Amino acid sequence: MERPSRLLLVSQLCIRNTAYDVSLSRSLLTWKRLTSSPMYRFRPRFCVPLFHRQLHSDMGHSVPLSEIISVRGEEEEGGTKHKDDSSWKKIKDRGGQDSRQAFTVSYVERCRQHRWRCAEVTFTCPDTELCWNWVRSIREQLASISGRPRSLLVYINPYGGKRQGKHIYEHKVAPLFAQAGISTQVIVTEYANHARDHLRTDAELSNFDGVVCVGGDGMFSEIIHGLIWRTQIDSGIDPNCPDEALSPCSLRIGIIPAGSTDCICFATVGTNDPITSALHIILGDSQPLDVSSVHHNNVFLRYSVSLLGYGFYGDVLSDSERKRWMGLARYDISGAKMFLTHHYYEGTVSYLPARGAVGTPRDSSRCRSGCAVCQHNEEIRSDRAVKYEMDEASDCENDGEWRTVRGKFLAINAACMSCACPRSPKGLSPAAHLADGTTDLILVRKCSRFNFLRHLLRHTNKDDQFDLAFVEVHRVVRFRFTPRHCQSDSDLELELLGNSKRQIFSQICRDHPACGCARTYSSWNCDGEILTHAAIDVRVHCRLIKLFARGIEEPQVFEDLHNPCAI
Repeated sequence: MERPSRLLLVSQLCIRNTAYDVSLSRSLLTWKRLTSSPMYRFRPRFCVPLFHRQLHSDMGHSVPLSEIISVRGEEEEGGTKHKDDSSWKKIKDRGGQDSRQAFTVSYVERCRQHRWRCAEVTFTCPDTELCWNWVRSIREQLASISGRPRSLLVYINPYGGKRQGKHIYEHKVAPLFAQAGISTQVIVTEYANHARDHLRTDAELSNFDGVVCVGGDGMFSEIIHGLIWRTQIDSGIDPNCPDEALSPCSLRIGIIPAGSTDCICFATVGTNDPITSALHIILGDSQPLDVSSVHHNNVFLRYSVSLLGYGFYGDVLSDSERKRWMGLARYDISGAKMFLTHHYYEGTVSYLPARGAVGTPRDSSRCRSGCAVCQHNEEIRSDRAVKYEMDEASDCENDGEWRTVRGKFLAINAACMSCACPRSPKGLSPAAHLADGTTDLILVRKCSRFNFLRHLLRHTNKDDQFDLAFVEVHRVVRFRFTPRHCQSDSDLELELLGNSKRQIFSQICRDHPACGCARTYSSWNCDGEILTHAAIDVRVHCRLIKLFARGIEEPQVFEDLHNPCAI
């Protein structure tokens, strides 16, 4: 236990008729069981044992104040508890029964596979005044915790994934928000980009502590496009200029997963569980996140936080969009089809390597909660920003040297995070970091179908997916891609529409130009959305947004699980 001078309250209370020493400090709520153990000097057949109290360390439990959700008062008579809704009433004795007061503390309990649950413990007090002191003291400590949201703007996509967004929020998330005393304004989206448009123009953002989206990666993309755009316009920054340093968003974003893949939630929390995400929001966790801006000829296209994929992943998305009626199976079918057609594309990739950054794309370490690599690289970036402010004539891009790669590529991918999901627990780039100001540029050159299959299979096992002769990876802060054959936008749109009429194996004859079926360019997959421009300019903006998350916690945090989760 802590030193008495650092404790706010110490009492002997009961949990299920068992006595506990309970203490409250500014950082911990602790309770330890007081057991009565018999002691004998000899063992006669009949004896009266001499009891003494022993404090067993293995019977103690501590909860950080930062992980307590709420505390509420209870009235307990004859074993029956009644919520008092913070209105304390005197209990009348019934037939000489002992009247006692109790209070219940709700807190976060960790389960396996990075899941969190809301657990509860009820303490029974000998009198009303002591019970009220405990409730008041805990509430005062919770109120002093900075960063917890009090008001949230919630957008629900009722059509994403399995169309369960509204049900998930109403039955799993809303009760937790109410229990934590969080007020919400809920908007159920009615059409595509409804949330984006509302955030850009109509939302009174000053009234909220954060924005929450209930849906998949597409819904999250709508939120960041509306919020980032609104922030830049309010700051007088032109989003269409690729060389502009964007202003970070002040509001944090929460993700309640209810989509098809929920890649971003999985990569930042470690699980696609709505209750876990809701608890991160309640506790006010904060995880900065890098965002890439995508431009074409000095015109803004989109923001990306996870995957930018050209070639294989762009073709899979383009083909799957025409098969939405098939549900999630469309990704498997389109993936198999694109693997068999085996398209490759010629072009030029220019990139600016990350200089002075700690870590490489082939590190064995992973980005975890409190990542030292992200913190170190942020310090380097801040130092350079100060240097550039002192020397206005210098340009950040002059600090490095552009490099160029030309060739035929099956896939060109840029990952700002690992892009892990339940189907690919390692992701496209397992060592990518959430907030280091870089993206991992992965170039997969033309190779046989067998070798390309080897590369794809390594996304699901422990082998190094970059340890192949036809794969190269670079950690960069900016890159540009120019296809060999640049066509007009109208030509590209006609090409995308015409692709739907092609047969499944038409591209197997790609080495025979006489057939006229060879494709000269693909489309970009930008976080699950298709870009109709092949030539793009991508720049990483370090820590542009913040999520209600804390990153994936190390496995040892979840190892000590003696009690089952209380749902």
